Amino acid sequence: MDLKKTRVDIHRLRRRCDAAELDFCCTSADVPPLHDFIGQERAVRAMQFGLTMKAFGYNIFVAGPAGTGKTTYTQTVVAQAAAREKTPGDWCLLYNFHNPDVPQAVSLPPGWGSKFQRDMANLTTEMKNAISRLFEGKEYSQRKSAILQELQQKLDRDLEQLKEDANAAGFVMKVSEQGIFFIPVKEGKPLSKEQYDELSTEERQVLEESLKKLQGCTEELAFNGKLMEKEADRVIKDLDKQLILETIVPLVKNVQEQYKEHGKIVAYLNDLVEDITNNIDCLTGMEGQDQEKPTDDPYKNYRVHLLVNNADTTGAPVVVETNPHYYNLFGKVEYRSQLGTVNTDFTMIKPGAMHRANGGYLILQAKDLLADANAWETLKKALKNRQVIVENIGEHYRSVPTISLKPEPIPLNVKVILIGSQRIYHLLQQLDEDFGKLFKVMVDFEVVMPRTPENLRNYVAFVGSVCRRENLPHFDKSGLGEIIEYGSRLSGNQNKLSTQFNEVVEVILEAAAWAQAAGAELVGAEHVRQAINEKIYRCRRVEERLQELILRGKILVDTEGAVVGQVNGLAVLDVGNYAFGKPSRITAKTYMGHEGLVNIERETEMSGSIHSKGVLTLTGYLGSMFAQNKPLTLSARITFEQLYEGVEGDSASSAELYALLSSLSGVPVKQCLAVTGSVNQNGEIQPIGGVTEKIEGFFGVCQARGLTGEQGVIIPVQNVDNLMLSHEVVEAVEQGMFHIYAISRVEEGIELLTGVPAGERQEDGGYPEGTIFHLVDKKLQHYADGLCHFDK
Repeated sequence: MDLKKTRVDIHRLRRRCDAAELDFCCTSADVPPLHDFIGQERAVRAMQFGLTMKAFGYNIFVAGPAGTGKTTYTQTVVAQAAAREKTPGDWCLLYNFHNPDVPQAVSLPPGWGSKFQRDMANLTTEMKNAISRLFEGKEYSQRKSAILQELQQKLDRDLEQLKEDANAAGFVMKVSEQGIFFIPVKEGKPLSKEQYDELSTEERQVLEESLKKLQGCTEELAFNGKLMEKEADRVIKDLDKQLILETIVPLVKNVQEQYKEHGKIVAYLNDLVEDITNNIDCLTGMEGQDQEKPTDDPYKNYRVHLLVNNADTTGAPVVVETNPHYYNLFGKVEYRSQLGTVNTDFTMIKPGAMHRANGGYLILQAKDLLADANAWETLKKALKNRQVIVENIGEHYRSVPTISLKPEPIPLNVKVILIGSQRIYHLLQQLDEDFGKLFKVMVDFEVVMPRTPENLRNYVAFVGSVCRRENLPHFDKSGLGEIIEYGSRLSGNQNKLSTQFNEVVEVILEAAAWAQAAGAELVGAEHVRQAINEKIYRCRRVEERLQELILRGKILVDTEGAVVGQVNGLAVLDVGNYAFGKPSRITAKTYMGHEGLVNIERETEMSGSIHSKGVLTLTGYLGSMFAQNKPLTLSARITFEQLYEGVEGDSASSAELYALLSSLSGVPVKQCLAVTGSVNQNGEIQPIGGVTEKIEGFFGVCQARGLTGEQGVIIPVQNVDNLMLSHEVVEAVEQGMFHIYAISRVEEGIELLTGVPAGERQEDGGYPEGTIFHLVDKKLQHYADGLCHFDK
């Protein structure tokens, strides 16, 4: 087998951005600034469809990893779409004279809400002034005095008549604060008690009968007086109503004429006139009040509460609610505390984001929305019922319900746009049956885009846009090439560019800062490399600590020599803002027995399901290669040495297989090489992730110990186009101090690691002597024979 072909060519370790690829510019200033969103054609088409589709349920979920610009894009494109649409009307709340607990919701054309509010405020002021002048005027006082004077004259006439009747009956009438009294008289003089007693029985009987008649007349007079007082009150109230109607109705008619197309407002104003006529005493201050208690404004029910004002809105509203808890979304009824009690009115009802976005678009972060279960459930109900209700959620949980306002529901016509990760989207699809019915459009953001000439131009334009926006020095061609290479490194593919523009922007800003610190007019490749290296340095504390432990011999990893049953495996550790490769020692021990292949990590529950599957796959490979003419009888133990945090993934399965083959054959494995790649039951090497980080992790250890020219990493051949190695690694390979090998089969890997041919199966099923597979087959035959002997 020609192993020289497995060595990866220096030009395939990192895809450079040649100057010829950027022949359209010399600096980032030469390309017009970027206005369109790049690298997300699928997402753009989905968003355009979602914004155009107005049918029920076509709300939008924008899904994608952080940093792809989905939030910025969403706000930009939605604002553009909204600007082309019709502005929705205003919403006002009015006092409900028939059901005060349910304020009326009224829709008006945009800008009319504030106008109606002003008109009603002016109307209220005019009515208040008119009523004040009306009841304080001389004419009203004269008409009222005339009514009262007429009543008094009639009472006086009745009293005078009663007095004459009393005189005719032999009595004199006396009026005092205690009432009316009749005293008998004789010859014009009042009789004393003694004189009255001296009268004959017939005379006394006549006087008593006359007194009864007079007392009856007195009672009738008192009853008639009360009736006349009531009649006077009625007449005065009728007068008040007549005057009110004569004064107020023309004022109200003027307002009604302006809003005659809005039936609810016309009806409301009619109810207002009726309410005024029924509450004249309250409005004029004639009703007795306890002066120690505060009094409310008697005209408060005639105010207009402008809930949603679209007077200054151009096109459809776009509301971005950054804190989407229940009350911020759906509004609330506020209360004021007064002398130990709380009260409210319809002017204290506050709108939510749903009200402000009605007729337009509401943009929410899915994670923040789902943090409040009440907000999510109420949002779904509002979208399903197509109406939004203001209701304090606390009322649902009170043991004793309290009196509160519940305004009329407002018809809802809003497109909700949720922004979140693919994980949240798929969880909602699986766990919430309503989600798929309400959010039918998924805008799926990619993290990569093809590295085409068009996208290279777009990348340069993007860099220029950032420089112009932040007033930074522009990038020369070398700096632009380094930025493009960094974009490929972020994407993990030589033929792709990353669309995680927030990370690209960070490097642009930091490279510009280093260039300014150096006094350079343009940002070059050296400044971009410095920015990237400094960024890595700030984040690699954990990596340096692990590397230090390896160098001090605390973590055992060899980079020289050869050991039987021991292979250097590679893993990737992610510490949040930084991922790096970590070499680990994988060992295998084999001996006679029936236990088969045992994964120590699996037995100690430190192995993930994918890693366990990769180890179990090895048994299938061993059986197909060495157990066609005998049973596969062995006991083997495989483990990651000094592993304390658990392991997942199958990228070490090839390294574990090499350790097994070395242990069975007795041939030592070179420790100057590290291995990554998974393997299937056919012995084919399969691609893995994080190949760049894994190579750089092992290179870092080798470099710290001193490069010997023998060290290197074995990777799957399918991962060659994923290589975007650092300049330091590429230079070491170019100088022959480090090597990268790409293989497709197990045979290539074992030959690289041992320097011994793997061996090809012969016609008799065996392998050529002196090969790895022959030695393995021989050892397994020995185990089978030995177990058969011991079993007997």
